[in-house]
Amino acid sequence: MSSDFEAYEQDFGTLTAEITNKIGRIPKLAGEEKTQLVLNVDKQLEEVRELLEQMDLEVREIPIQSRGMYNSRLKSYKQEMEKLEKDFKRSRIAYSDEVRNELLGEDGSSSESQRAHLLDNTERLERSSRRLEAGYQIAVETEQVGQEILSNLHSDREKIQRSRDRLRETDANLGKSSRILTGMLRRHFRKFFIKATSTLICFNLKSRF
Repeated sequence: MSSDFEAYEQDFGTLTAEITNKIGRIPKLAGEEKTQLVLNVDKQLEEVRELLEQMDLEVREIPIQSRGMYNSRLKSYKQEMEKLEKDFKRSRIAYSDEVRNELLGEDGSSSESQRAHLLDNTERLERSSRRLEAGYQIAVETEQVGQEILSNLHSDREKIQRSRDRLRETDANLGKSSRILTGMLRRHFRKFFIKATSTLICFNLKSRF
């Protein structure tokens, strides 16, 4: 199970390295070339999200005693993903000095207020995303606790069932032993009765003669 997680980790490392490189190039481009690179990065980020979902599923299947280490690693990957998304959003509205001057000419400096406004909106969106992520993490942890409780209940149920089986077996053995003892007592009393009867008959016969 952990080997699958580690394979996802390798894919994650390769993809994020490529995305980081491309994000650094975006502000230096303009027009169709920039649009294509943005679309490409957006697609790769979606692949990274899918990888994180797969890693999350793998962690849930790992035994509880080993799960903590993998949860910590997964948390760091999610934080790295958040940083990539943040850098990506900024790169889409950022321009190098050459590109800004080419696109806006003398109005380039006046665009700074618009850029600041966009960055402010981006920050708000990121804060909302972090709150959603925190809510999701709480839901995941709650589910894990529920799974542990169900696992413990299942274990207790099996113990109770084994105890019941042993009690039934013991009861059956006691019943069998009781029947054997009853039969032995009956045979003993029958022999005793026959012997007592024979002795009494012999005594009566001797007393007559």
